[in-house]
Amino acid sequence: MKIIKKSILISITFMVLCGLIYPLLMTGISQLIVNKQANGSMITADGKEVGSELIGQSFTDPRFFRGRVSSVNYNTYTEADTTPDDSGKAAYAGVGSGSQNLAPSNEALKERVEKDINDFLTANPGVKKEDIPTDLLTSSGSGLDPNISPEAAKIQIPAVSKASGISESDLQKIIYKYTEGRTLGIFGEPRVNVLKVNIEIATILKIK
Repeated sequence: MKIIKKSILISITFMVLCGLIYPLLMTGISQLIVNKQANGSMITADGKEVGSELIGQSFTDPRFFRGRVSSVNYNTYTEADTTPDDSGKAAYAGVGSGSQNLAPSNEALKERVEKDINDFLTANPGVKKEDIPTDLLTSSGSGLDPNISPEAAKIQIPAVSKASGISESDLQKIIYKYTEGRTLGIFGEPRVNVLKVNIEIATILKIK
């Protein structure tokens, strides 16, 4: 009985320490020191939360820059996506992240890339097929990447400038403003946050 009582006491002690006190302590510390990051790195515009700087969004308006391809559609779905088709399945698969993991030889991948190339060339008529940056045609491992390379942003400037009426030089400045270098100077690659750039454009155009 002594062993059982001691085991129960130890279990309760660790449940309180690890399941209650530690989480509350870490939550309190994070709220005080890194409040924005602890709450999802949310971006606010006109007093409203419009997204997280850590999760990409799909932009189809020609006045805005496009982000990367997302195999999970950035977890954004319409009501029609939740309606089952003839087979009884719906496109909506719930909130999640991930890639399609298709091999380069997969026909579905080839068709998807070809379609995205044609769509991009239609939206950016001055661009040659071979000049399209790879990150605009490939999805990230999570399917939620909010960033594109500086080259992927710059190649869209002429089309966005024409559609928005904002000068190319001003768009270049916006891109530069939201370009981050390598983490700690060595990890990753320089990147541009698409949502932040597009919010700046929306502010200039007074789009709500």
